[in-house]
Amino acid sequence: MRNLKRISLIATMVATIFTSSAVFAGFNVTGNILTDGNGSPFIIRGINYPHAWFADKGATAYPAMAATGANSVRVVLSNGVKWSATPASEVANLISLAKANNLISVVEIHDTTGYGEESGTSSLAQAVDYWISIKSTLVGQEDYVILNIGNEPFGNSSSTSDWVNAHKDAIGRLRNAGFNHTLMVDAPNWGQDWTNAMRDNAQSVFDGDSKSNTIFSVHMYEVYNTRSAVESYMNTFANNGLHLVVGEFADNHFNEDVADEAIMELAQNHGFGYMGWSWKGNGSDLGALDIANDWSGGSYTTWGQKLVKGTHGLDATASIASVFGNAPTSSSSSYSSSSSQNSSSSSSSSNNNGSAAQQCSWYGTLTTVCVNDSSGWGWENDASCVSANECVNAGQTLVGTTPSSSSSSSSSSSFSSSSSSSSSSSSSSSSSSSTASGGTCNWHGSNYPLCTSTSSGWGWENNQSCIASSTCNTQ
Repeated sequence: MRNLKRISLIATMVATIFTSSAVFAGFNVTGNILTDGNGSPFIIRGINYPHAWFADKGATAYPAMAATGANSVRVVLSNGVKWSATPASEVANLISLAKANNLISVVEIHDTTGYGEESGTSSLAQAVDYWISIKSTLVGQEDYVILNIGNEPFGNSSSTSDWVNAHKDAIGRLRNAGFNHTLMVDAPNWGQDWTNAMRDNAQSVFDGDSKSNTIFSVHMYEVYNTRSAVESYMNTFANNGLHLVVGEFADNHFNEDVADEAIMELAQNHGFGYMGWSWKGNGSDLGALDIANDWSGGSYTTWGQKLVKGTHGLDATASIASVFGNAPTSSSSSYSSSSSQNSSSSSSSSNNNGSAAQQCSWYGTLTTVCVNDSSGWGWENDASCVSANECVNAGQTLVGTTPSSSSSSSSSSSFSSSSSSSSSSSSSSSSSSSTASGGTCNWHGSNYPLCTSTSSGWGWENNQSCIASSTCNTQ
C-alpha cells in the first residue's frame, strides 16, 4: 500500500509539472524567430503606452490601440526612482486589460533611461529589484508578458563593458529568481546604439542567459535617418541569428527625419518586431510623436496614419498571438498583404497546402506546411504550421512534395498577391533573364539587386541586401 501511495504521488507530481509547463510555456526564441506559448512564430507589431505618467487612461486607450491592428503594447512603468512606483496591482490590471484586448504586454522600467548621464535615474540593478518585488504578479503570465528589463539603460558616456556586464548580471539575477519569461534588452546610447555596442556584443549577452531566451531592442530615431543605416543594422542581427525588435521609432524626432517606412518594410522582410512611440501624451516639443489625436483613438496624427495604415504598417502586417485562440486578426495576417489574402481564398486548401511532406524553410528553420489552413499560421497535429501561401508571400522557400492536383504554374499563381498579379509575369521573366548578369528585382514596388550566391530568400552581398531570383519570382 505504501508503494502504491508513493507511485500515485509521483504520478500526480509529474502530471502537475507537465500541466504547468503546457499552460505557462511562454514566449521563446529559436534562432532569430520568436515563438509564443503555442510554439507559433510571433512578430511584435505594437504601440508604446505611457502608463507611468497617465495611469488613468488605460481603459480608454487599450481598446483603441487594439483597434489599430496592433498585437502588443509596450507599457511604461516606474520603479519609484525617478517617478512614482507602479504598484503590483496596477501591473496586474494592465496585463488583464491587455489580455482582454488580445494584446501581448511588453513591460519596461522607464527610470533607467540615460543612466550614467541623466541625473536621478535608476540603475539596471534597481530595475531588477523592482521586477523581483512584483514577481508574483508576473509569474504565470509567461504566455502574455515579455519583460523589457530597463528602458534605454545607458546614455552616451558609459562604456561597452558597462552595458554588457550590467545586462549579464540583470539576466542572471532574474533567472535565479525564477523568471522564465522572454527577456528584452535595450541598447545603450539612449537606445539608439550609435556606437554599435549592442550590435557587436549581443551574442555575448545572449550566451549569458541560462534559458537562451533573450531578444534585443534598438530605438530607431534620427541616427537611423536613411534606409542603408536601418538595413545594415538589421542585417547584422539577421546574419547572427538573433531576434531584434525596434522597440521605439517614429517618423521624426526633434524635427529630424527618421527612415520610418524603411524600418517597417525591412522589419517585415526579416521577421523582426517594431513598436511605434507613442500612443498619446508627448510634450509640446515632441508632439509629433503622438500616434493618436486623443486617447480614444478617434483620429490619428500624420505619424499615426503611417504607422497604422502604411504599406507595412500595423493594419497590414500584424497577427494576433495564437495563445488568444481564434481571436480576430487585423485585415491581413503577418507577412501577407490583404490583397494576397483575397486572392488565396479562392483556392482550395488542398491545392494551396500540398501534402504533409511539404515544409517551409522559414528564415532557415524547416516548418511544417499546414494541410487545412490556407493562409497565415495554424495549429495542426498538436504543433504549429505555416500555410503555403504565408510561406511564399513572406519570400521563403517551400521544400518537399508539391500539390499533385495542380501544376507548378497554377500553384505559383495561387501564391501570388493580387496586387502584383498584373505585373508578375513580366517581372518574373525579366528577373530570370537578368540573373546571370546581375540585375534588380522590383519587390512590391522597391528595387533590390539580385543575389549571385544566394539561391533563395534574402542575402547580403557587396555590402548590401539582395534578393534571390527564385524569391523574386514568387511575387
